[in-house]
Amino acid sequence: MNAATVLPPAAAFELRFESLFQPGRAMVFPCDSEGHVDLGRCSANAQTSYLFARAMVGREYKWPRVAPAAERAVVPAVEVP
Repeated sequence: MNAATVLPPAAAFELRFESLFQPGRAMVFPCDSEGHVDLGRCSANAQTSYLFARAMVGREYKWPRVAPAAERAVVPAVEVP
């Protein structure tokens, strides 16, 4: 088994660029455990946002950090009689 087969899926982690000036605001992108963002799988808007966030590190955003993807609450569908 090589390293490529052991890596978790990209959605298991996120790269967070937190704002320097607005606490609680961040730009977040799916990545692997090492922080690599697959731009080929991102929309054009997400690619532009990612490149902007990288360019603004130290000006608008903190150095990015890799974190486990936030668990999102899933609300089950309810059938209406």
